[in-house]
Amino acid sequence: RRGRRGGAGVVVLSFLVAKKPHPTRRRLQSLTRQGSGEMATRSQKRLLREKADMEKAGMFAVETIQTPAGVRWFVAVKGADATFYQGETFRLQFTFSEEYPIEAPEVIFLQPAPVHPHIYSNGHICLSILYDGWSPALRVDSVCMSILSMLSSAEAKKPPVDNDSYVRNCSSNPKATKWDFHDTKV
Repeated sequence: RRGRRGGAGVVVLSFLVAKKPHPTRRRLQSLTRQGSGEMATRSQKRLLREKADMEKAGMFAVETIQTPAGVRWFVAVKGADATFYQGETFRLQFTFSEEYPIEAPEVIFLQPAPVHPHIYSNGHICLSILYDGWSPALRVDSVCMSILSMLSSAEAKKPPVDNDSYVRNCSSNPKATKWDFHDTKV
């Protein structure tokens, strides 16, 4: 883009346009084009890139659906070898708003949730990066890796001490909870 001064203090902008978009840009444009012919939002583009990267890496199985509340992903995570969760597979549900990645997704375990000191029986997860510690630089795969790391470092397979009272009194959205991140050992 080049700018030059026009008459009477007006800035005139001229644009250099490439005749053919880069192949990656063409592929992204075709992936993000919606039925109405409009381009997808930044959030949707980011999610498409993340999903493509995750499928290419092959570490996690991802299923997506569109809901009135936003995009929802279901990600299968497998317990690491030589841990309490070896051989077990759990499903995480990610719900994304249009503000993603500026705003963290809502992340919960679907039932049955793993029995872990930082995972409540309703699937809510006490992990700082899902709340106050969120950064737009984080991605779905890095969240999944953090959760797997948390599972792998468990010293015992037991529920949180306050599980029953929390589950009885909490909101259905874990982001509505004011979490206290003080316990780094499990």
